[in-house]
Amino acid sequence: MPHFRPFALVAALAISATGCASFSTPAAVAHPAAPTSWVSDADTSATPDLAQWWTTLDDPTLTSLVDRALAGSPDVHAAQARLRQARAQQARAAAELWPTVGLSGSASARRSGTRAIGLDGSTSIVNVITGSYGTNLDASWEPDIFGGLGKGRDAATADLLAVAADLDGVYVSLAGEVAATYADLRTLQARLAISERNAASQAETHELTGFRAQAGLVSSVDVEQARANLEQTRAGIPSIEAAISQAMFRLATLTGSEPGALVGTLTIVAPLPALPASVAVGIPADTLRQRPDVRAAEHRVMAETARLAQADTDRLPSFGLSGTLGAEILKGAGSGGTSILTSVASSVARTLFDRGRIRQQIAIQSATQEQAVAGYEATVLTALEDVESALVAYEQSGQRLLSLNAAAEAAGNATLLARSQYAAGLSDFQTVLSTERTVLAVQESVAITEGDRVAALVQLYKALGGGWSPEAISGTTGS
Repeated sequence: MPHFRPFALVAALAISATGCASFSTPAAVAHPAAPTSWVSDADTSATPDLAQWWTTLDDPTLTSLVDRALAGSPDVHAAQARLRQARAQQARAAAELWPTVGLSGSASARRSGTRAIGLDGSTSIVNVITGSYGTNLDASWEPDIFGGLGKGRDAATADLLAVAADLDGVYVSLAGEVAATYADLRTLQARLAISERNAASQAETHELTGFRAQAGLVSSVDVEQARANLEQTRAGIPSIEAAISQAMFRLATLTGSEPGALVGTLTIVAPLPALPASVAVGIPADTLRQRPDVRAAEHRVMAETARLAQADTDRLPSFGLSGTLGAEILKGAGSGGTSILTSVASSVARTLFDRGRIRQQIAIQSATQEQAVAGYEATVLTALEDVESALVAYEQSGQRLLSLNAAAEAAGNATLLARSQYAAGLSDFQTVLSTERTVLAVQESVAITEGDRVAALVQLYKALGGGWSPEAISGTTGS
């Protein structure tokens, strides 16, 4: 009779099972074709270096704020912790492919009394101690015959790369938010200076109407209208000052500091960051490669596709190998010696009836993978939309600023002429009021549009995926 080998049965079942394996077809990824150029008129002659785009604005304060935020923001710390977690999960999934080895030991002792009869007929109790000592080396391994464990490792690796891309996305968003908030702060400070200058000018007008009323040249109505105009301008100053404080507090929070930490530094008024002479954006394909959210979405599709393949293997048999190598030492009671124990076992298991649980789990994972594919496609389209919208905003704000600067110059000249003619008695006070209100509104519009132009440039750099370095990927996902 031939010697029966359990592992031979396991191997035979494995070979026969491969014939009935059927895997669900994952949803296909529809890669939206990246256009060769942008709809807006943009410089695509060169691929910009976006790793530290804020340094191109030539503002040391802004550079310092962004650097502090990238190093000290709680959002960055949380994303880094998620990356460490994903790295550990990937290492654990890879470890599932290796055998498990354990060492155990045991010891026991027993004391018993035995009646002994001497030569003279006397009896006594003799204590006898017996004992045993042993150690076992146990090993178990589940061969990855159908690749389920390997797919689990692949899914964990894709998750790790997606989380690493999420960390890069935090850098992109944080740098953009710091720069945008900083632009808001400088815009508010410019608006405050404009309101204070106009209030001073309107105070002179109020004083002029008072002199003319005392001389009997005008009625007190002009005086009260001038005072109302002045106080209305002054009433807007506290709101601007409050917004300035809030912007400072926000910047402190973004950098990981308490709200008042930056007040002393940012109270010093400075102009908006200087805009570069030209902005190169590269071609749309460059943006899709640079955007962290696109990379993260792509890796999540890969992870869910691997999990779908792993779920399919649950309907196939599972196999196991185990072995033990042990030694037992016996002592006492006139006996002794060492026994060597060895054993090797193999097993095979397959679910016969689960009322469709495995099949439904595969259907769930298939739907999850389809959602990841749809999310990837939406992310690509959103990335292209973000750049187009930012390009339009940047271009239109420049054109608007040209017109507003011309309007501000004209409004300033009109105010000077109206005040001179009113002092000479050649025009009424309503003309003075109208020109003063116009010059304040236009100057504020200029300041706001200058800030909007900087904010649009910041949004453009953010839409392009600027704020992280591709060279850091290997270091981020490494050990």
